[in-house]
Amino acid sequence: MSIFQELKRRNVIRVAVAYAIACWVILQIVDVISPIFELPGWAPRLVFVLLAVGLVPTLIFAWVYEITPEGVKRESEIDHTQSIVGATGKKLNIIIAVSLIVAVGLLLTDRLDVGSKGSTRVAAAGETDEAEIQAPSSIAVLPFVNMSSDEEQEYFSDGITEEILNSLASVTELKVAGRTSSFAFKGQNDDLRRIGDALGVAHILEGSVRKAGAQVRITAQLIRVDNGFHMWSETYDRELTDIFAIQDEIANEILRQLKTHLLGDNDGPAEAQKTDPAVYALYLKAKQRIYTRTGSQIEQAIRELDEAIQMDPEYAPAYAQRGIATILLSEGQYGSLPDSEANRRGKRFIDKALELNPDHPDAVAGLGLFYSNSPATYEQAIDVLERALELNPNSIDASNWLQIALTGVGDMRGAVEMLEEMTERDPLYQPAFSNAMQKFNSTGQPEKADALLARMEAFDPDDPELLQARATSALFRGQAGESLRLMEEFRKRGPISGVGQLYLSFGLIRTGQFERATEEGSPYLRVEALYNVGRKAEAYEDAYRFAADGFPGDLFKLFLTEHRYRDLANYLEERWPSISAFAAENPGDEYGHDVVNMVAFAYRSLDEMERFDEAIQIEERHLNKMIEQGVSNFVFSGSLAFHKAMAGDLDAAFEHLRHAVDNGFVPLGEPTEVDPRFTLFANDSRFEPIRETMLSTLNRDRELVGLEPFEDYSEVLARTR
Repeated sequence: MSIFQELKRRNVIRVAVAYAIACWVILQIVDVISPIFELPGWAPRLVFVLLAVGLVPTLIFAWVYEITPEGVKRESEIDHTQSIVGATGKKLNIIIAVSLIVAVGLLLTDRLDVGSKGSTRVAAAGETDEAEIQAPSSIAVLPFVNMSSDEEQEYFSDGITEEILNSLASVTELKVAGRTSSFAFKGQNDDLRRIGDALGVAHILEGSVRKAGAQVRITAQLIRVDNGFHMWSETYDRELTDIFAIQDEIANEILRQLKTHLLGDNDGPAEAQKTDPAVYALYLKAKQRIYTRTGSQIEQAIRELDEAIQMDPEYAPAYAQRGIATILLSEGQYGSLPDSEANRRGKRFIDKALELNPDHPDAVAGLGLFYSNSPATYEQAIDVLERALELNPNSIDASNWLQIALTGVGDMRGAVEMLEEMTERDPLYQPAFSNAMQKFNSTGQPEKADALLARMEAFDPDDPELLQARATSALFRGQAGESLRLMEEFRKRGPISGVGQLYLSFGLIRTGQFERATEEGSPYLRVEALYNVGRKAEAYEDAYRFAADGFPGDLFKLFLTEHRYRDLANYLEERWPSISAFAAENPGDEYGHDVVNMVAFAYRSLDEMERFDEAIQIEERHLNKMIEQGVSNFVFSGSLAFHKAMAGDLDAAFEHLRHAVDNGFVPLGEPTEVDPRFTLFANDSRFEPIRETMLSTLNRDRELVGLEPFEDYSEVLARTR
């Protein structure tokens, strides 16, 4: 008898098959219960090894022994004519069949579960399907923990994290969570699955740095979020002779491992620019402060960067961040410097950074920020920021400034798409969150704003920034009083940015609190407030200053209010060769093209119809472009109303005006007095009920913040001056 026939006779082959199937079932059960009982990542591997080792004694047992009615006996002691191996074999066949049924059932259950998660699960408001969020090739790099006794070595562990993030920026196939969101978990011992859900990644890289004397030990481990499985880990012991060489070496090695495990690639990144460790420490601290987007922190960052530059006048990254910080301290953003002064000062540092390193991503992005602050240079900003993103695809700042420039040239769809990508990649980056809330609401997508808000509320319901986000939505939904109430509460929590001041000003002005707006509000809305409290000279002074900086809207509005149509026309004609040239430097946005609309009204009032026609056609092209991109908000509806009225379509004009007013479009004062464009409607019987709705909305918002209502529009300015 052959050895194979003997194996069959003794049921060794059946035992092997049954054992293999049973092992597979056991491993599936372990895989299911591991995350439930939070078993360590090595537990499934240990079970597999034990089962594999157990195969050998199981097969030996099946060969040497046989099960008989009297118990287990050695096969050599049994008379083959009395053997029951055939009956045992039949029982084993039944065991194999049952095991196969169980295995198939587990497999089908797993497939059905995946299908239900991917297709039939209904997400709650603000919730996103985990399978959709967590792309397989996605990762968050958590700040490496400083395990050294010296807290001053914090910069070294942060530097390792920075270099890894910079290295990953070149891997276009890999979705990398943004730096701001990753660093938000610094010093926290959060559950990795919660972090993965919050950042929308399938993998997390974490590690630690321990420095003792001239020795440093760096550990890193790659972890799967869904089950806590450790895919890879490594410890690096190095002699601390050159910090930057070590950072480059470790970052290169970790990147190679990540690309091998996640993408099957082995290319390494470029080296970082080197400097004195003390300079690098100052640079890292300053960069982290700038990411907070708070004025006091940015001011401290500037002091640290100045010290770094003094120590190493050739270190381009420090100059780049110094320029960015200076521009961010403008009065419209996070500081008090006039815009023109902040831009001028910041540009000097950015130019120096580019002189030292023309391809440094932060320096190129800083130049894009500079260009994005002027309507005349939006196109340049787009070109420069696209190059910055080629150099560093993960630069969240460059992405944010690019969406601002895209908005400036009227590409609302492109801006929205970029904000969606940013809030997905780096949800805790505050500028993207704030801008996305505004953009989703202004482009007629309030459901996206609500979903984003719900996502952030689920992550940190006590975050004060949520108050400003809710205020944004309330304002766009015509609830100025509620928006102001939320902003007042937000301000109590601490200093607010220039954007926050804008929303506060909107609420103050929309409730007729002009005096407070002059003292507490944004400088960008101060002109209207100053004028309405009778401080006309100051209002004109600010308006002329803004116009000189490239923003003539406030000045033109004052000219219109006082029927100074010739002054408006003269200002334009003295500075631009044509209305088209003027419009190119003063593009519209998702709220319309109001500055060109005012130009059209002025020329219409002067009976200069050729220029009027040119202006009205330019505005119409812009409005149609916005409609094609789905823009919808009450300010835009008001712009459509004025445009249609001047174009001679009064029925359409009233339709848009009614929509605007029903959603919060309210003039502050007798409409025809504060804006002569309302005279286009005043003689029509349809205007009076609209006027009453305006006053009713104004009083509703005033009452919500504890103010007395106005009996008539004539009281508004009389009681506020």
